[in-house]
Amino acid sequence: MTITEIKKIAATKGIAKPKGKKADLIRGIQAAEGNNSCFSTGISDVCGQNTCLWRQDCA
Repeated sequence: MTITEIKKIAATKGIAKPKGKKADLIRGIQAAEGNNSCFSTGISDVCGQNTCLWRQDCA
């Protein structure tokens, strides 16, 4: 997913003027959705969010 697509998703979640690195934006979206802000933190094997939109890119 491109940074532009991620920024569009962030805007739909109420994140005003989304900016920052990809991981920061995704964690902000996760928090806005009420999920764990765990993208790219190394806990993908234990986070329990197997249907997460970001799962494929997560490490």
